[in-house]
Amino acid sequence: MKRFFALICACGLVLSLAGCGQKENTGAAGEKITFVLDWTPNTNHTGLYVALAKGYFEQAGIEVEVVQPPEDGAEVLVGSGRAQFGVSFQDYIAPALVGQAPLPITAVAALVQHNTSGIISRSGEGMDTPAGLEGKKYATWDLPVEKATMEHVVKADGGDFSKVELIPSTVTDEVSALESRSVDAIWIFYGWAGIACEVAGLETDYFAFADIDPVFDFYSPVVIANDSYLSDHPDTARAFLAALAKGYEFAVENPEEAAAILMEAAPELGSNEKLVVESQKYLSQQYIADASRWGEFDAARWDGFYAWLNENALVEEEIPAGAGFTNDYLPG
Repeated sequence: MKRFFALICACGLVLSLAGCGQKENTGAAGEKITFVLDWTPNTNHTGLYVALAKGYFEQAGIEVEVVQPPEDGAEVLVGSGRAQFGVSFQDYIAPALVGQAPLPITAVAALVQHNTSGIISRSGEGMDTPAGLEGKKYATWDLPVEKATMEHVVKADGGDFSKVELIPSTVTDEVSALESRSVDAIWIFYGWAGIACEVAGLETDYFAFADIDPVFDFYSPVVIANDSYLSDHPDTARAFLAALAKGYEFAVENPEEAAAILMEAAPELGSNEKLVVESQKYLSQQYIADASRWGEFDAARWDGFYAWLNENALVEEEIPAGAGFTNDYLPG
């Protein structure tokens, strides 16, 4: 979330980068695509590594290079054309869509169908609902969108957000942070940090933002693409996403084998094998969930979250309905 407003400054860099970042290509066969992650490899990315291992990209005539994100994030690298696709989040890309120097990026697929983030705390201490955070220590990034979200859900539950003790977040290990009582409540994505607490045997309470208010059922994470690349190479973009979809569909049906493929690609995850496997089992139910196909966006949900940002003046200027996403490049 720290990168949400950092993007506003970074967008201006794209104008000088775009000219040298775009490659001349004509058709899918033999093309090379650079795909930038949002973080180190994890179970959000499993379908990508399955598609690589199973040869789905190769069968489509595409060579895919996976790279780590720069400090200013995947959005700027994709916007500059130095990467054609990458991983981001609907809330992250909001400031990139408006302003004096918007980034030329579009979300083209939902990696996970629903927002799985929420607040985790130690079990039995009254923080199983937002109002219970009053008088408790919450690890904050001190970001406007984050705090507006927290204030909204606490108020909706009858609480007073001003009574929540905001502690600057230094959390790198949620289990240790909760066990040490350095903080009482942490914003997490359940598919990793929540599962980590389960694997560690730590009893917790948890509430998901999407369960408090549907407006927070935004898309997180998503695949983004460079707009010029989509325009100039629509067939390759569709071929890439079709292969990627096959990877995620395999992970849905074969979570344990998919977890093994991920750990082979990222051996550093092997020390947390149980966490990876259990996380994979959890996310296998989230990649498609109730959607008709992997990757599909619901326009009402996408626009609803951005309308909330607009109403609360959390972006530089209003984001219009339909901005920032498309289903046009998804298979079938």
